[in-house]
Amino acid sequence: MRAIEAKNLTVRFDGQPVLRDITFQVEEGDFLAIVGPNGAGKSTFLKVMLGLVKPSAGSLHLYGKPCGAIPPDWVGYVPQIKTLDRSFPAQTIELVVSGLRRRWPGRIKKEERETAIRALGQVDAAHLAERSLASLSGGELQRAYLAFGLVRRPRLVIMDEPAASVDVVGKKSLYGALEEYRSEANANIVMVTHDWGVAHHHADCVMVLNCNMISFGPPREALRDEHLQKAYGHIGHKIFAYE
Repeated sequence: MRAIEAKNLTVRFDGQPVLRDITFQVEEGDFLAIVGPNGAGKSTFLKVMLGLVKPSAGSLHLYGKPCGAIPPDWVGYVPQIKTLDRSFPAQTIELVVSGLRRRWPGRIKKEERETAIRALGQVDAAHLAERSLASLSGGELQRAYLAFGLVRRPRLVIMDEPAASVDVVGKKSLYGALEEYRSEANANIVMVTHDWGVAHHHADCVMVLNCNMISFGPPREALRDEHLQKAYGHIGHKIFAYE
């Protein structure tokens, strides 16, 4: 069974296309990176996957089912950390339990705490459980968000710029934890990123997007200079220097 299958996927807002005629397939266990300039439709594509936006034409299926029809436990979502109000008075454990409940917890049950601690342990962050969110560094907060996304042990992890505002050490820790989960659970990863090097080194397949799908395939093929030039209008940096 294919994990992701798009057929002529089109999304229009007020009659204007945001995504146009997108067709591709991703196999189970594969890591898909989506790259493209601002306004390319990347976030809209994630919203279609999450069942928040319906296609105007065509289709997008996850594990053989329409996006809005798959069980909620199958999908874990890791948002950009910059969306969090850092002044919000909460502990890390509460954030992770909210991923388990799908709402903010009042009193945390013993079994919920144990599940959340296990998820934090998966990303080497169990020691952060009682820390306030406001006290976490960018890398620590991103690991907390990754635990939030993994706490239900999903088949598919969707990530929107997961390493934004995270330093180099934090990035390596984040991607290492993600790869470990993918290997252990045979999970699919879908990640929007502006970092072409990360896409090259971690993804099995890359989609270069700018309303249309400019290219799709293995990183070295999809991220060729002519594809990036077509999407961005320039080549910004060497992509193969990432470590």
